[in-house]
Formats: sequence, structure tokens, C-alpha cells
Amino acid sequence: MSSANLSVLVGKNFACIKIVGRANFASSPDFKTLLSELAQKGFGHFIIDLSECVLMDSTFLGVLAGFGMKLNPQGAPAERGIELHGATTRVSELLENLGAAHLFKLTAGELKLPADLKTCVPESINPSHEQIARTSLEAHQTLMAMNPENVARFKDVAQFLAEDLKSIEKSSE
Repeated sequence: MSSANLSVLVGKNFACIKIVGRANFASSPDFKTLLSELAQKGFGHFIIDLSECVLMDSTFLGVLAGFGMKLNPQGAPAERGIELHGATTRVSELLENLGAAHLFKLTAGELKLPADLKTCVPESINPSHEQIARTSLEAHQTLMAMNPENVARFKDVAQFLAEDLKSIEKSSE
């Protein structure tokens, strides 16, 4: 299964990440690493351009929601936060159904960015099976902690991922 292509533009106070393709479990470790690195460099406002994101799975959404919760522990979009631009109806419904929409500012229309942006080329960490399983487990745990209704949706997935991770860790000993 192919995963998303991530491209980044950085400005004075913000970073714009364009997601093209399928935002899924396979691209989640790279996305999580990218968000963490940008936050460590002092970026506090993020624009995630979803205009060419054809699909977002629960792992990717869990990573995104976890980052949104870190930026704004009170759970309301603020000056320091994440703007999701151009989300498809399907992605918007997923955000709403899983109880994550309140973490983001949703925008549509033409994306207007300042001219003085620099391109930043994110490097893939080429995640291992263990990194993908760990990221997926953490993402689903985030979704369940964020919204009690998600426990019924994801408890079996989380249990499977936890067992998979234990198996991977045992085989690497």
C-alpha cells in the first residue's frame, strides 16, 4: 500500500506541511518525527494542507490528534496550533466522528502563504515494522483516551498492536 508524500515549507513563525496521497499507518512514523522536529525548532503554528490527501486512516489521525493535544492541552484551536486546510468531506467526517475536530482550525478555499518561505525536505526514517507498530499503538491509545466512544472502536486494534509489538520485541532479543 502506498503512503503519503510529505512536503514542507517553513516561514518565520509557522510550517506548512502538504500531504499528497494516502495518509496512513506507513507514513505515520515519518509524519510524527517531522512534527516533533519542527516543534523542537520552535515552530508553533502548523498548516496541514490536505487538499491532495485522498485518505486518512486512524493511525495517521491519532498521530495528528496527539500532536494537536500537545500544542493545545486545553483542546481548543489557538494562536499556537494546527490549521487543517482543504480537508475532503471524508476526512472532515472522520475528524468529527472520532472526536478530534475540536483540536484543529478547519479552513477551505485558496491557501495563501507568504512569499518568503523556504522549502524543507523531510527525510524518511524508513520505519521498521516495530516503529510502525509502536506508532500505530500509541495513535490508537491517543484516540481512545481522547474520546471514550473510541474505546469500543479501537480496543481490539490496540490489543492486536500491543501483542504484535511484544512479539517483535521478543524476536529481536
